[in-house]
Amino acid sequence: MAKIGDQTERNGRERKEDREETEESKAVQIDADQNGTKQNETRKREATQTASDWKDRTIKEKFSQLEKYFQKIALKDVCLAFSGGVDSSLLLRVAVNEAARTGKKVYAVTFDSRLHPSCDLEIARQVVREIGGIHQILRIDELEQEEIRTNPQDRCYQCKRLLFERLKSFADTKGISVILDGTNEDDLHVYRPGIRALRELGILSPLAELHITKDQVKEMAAFYGISVAARPSTPCMATRIPYGQKLDYEILAKIAEGEAHLRSKIGGNIRLRLHGNIIRLEVDCEEFIQVLKMREEIVGYMRNLGFDYVTLDLEGFRSGSMDLHIVS
Repeated sequence: MAKIGDQTERNGRERKEDREETEESKAVQIDADQNGTKQNETRKREATQTASDWKDRTIKEKFSQLEKYFQKIALKDVCLAFSGGVDSSLLLRVAVNEAARTGKKVYAVTFDSRLHPSCDLEIARQVVREIGGIHQILRIDELEQEEIRTNPQDRCYQCKRLLFERLKSFADTKGISVILDGTNEDDLHVYRPGIRALRELGILSPLAELHITKDQVKEMAAFYGISVAARPSTPCMATRIPYGQKLDYEILAKIAEGEAHLRSKIGGNIRLRLHGNIIRLEVDCEEFIQVLKMREEIVGYMRNLGFDYVTLDLEGFRSGSMDLHIVS
């Protein structure tokens, strides 16, 4: 009996030791897991900080390059094609800063065109009042030109050529040889036939030359406190119509009205693209829920404008979606 009792006691001690070892093992594993999590969090923080530092350093370098660029060209009077968008507004800010040092003039030249929303002109006026420069408005009717009205695939080239020939003529009257525009690095990597016209006419594009992207432009504009730093782009209304379909001011006005209405209700980028009697709505993906909440109101408004069918593009907003099958 004593042997049985001793054996039972030994078994009990062994089970207790096993439990203690198991608990200790678990504790060690928990510590290891916690340490691993902490290390991962530390690495993530370090990676985020490194990316942030690299980004800040890159922006500072771009600032410096842009300022040096204008230090050279601001030794003369300059003309800037000025839409009131973030790209040309950043250039105007830097140009005006340098012109204040050299005593030269900066002409911000805006095209008053029916192919752009009417609000663009007032915004351009406002930004020039904020930043400075001499604001000049050139009125132009692109659809007087058959090669633009028929809306060929190189419409943008034809249009840019017309606009910047007018700008060069204005510059000539002021004795100005330096003409700038706001083409940025991103524009060089998508279908932009108008860039060819700029090169042919000797127009300078500082942002593209210095490889400054749209996101970098927005950050730099925000640093300068430019009011349109976060303003979505508002490109030519002709980009809402398929190539080959004649451009018509009445249809374009209806599309502009529809976009203005939606812009008062929905944030971010908004485009209405026309396909026959179907209107295709592009918005930023995060606005889909808001669009669906307003579904009946949106459909009713578009029907009143004369569009029979209204669709929501599930890919969301993307610049140049009408250029899908075009190889630049």
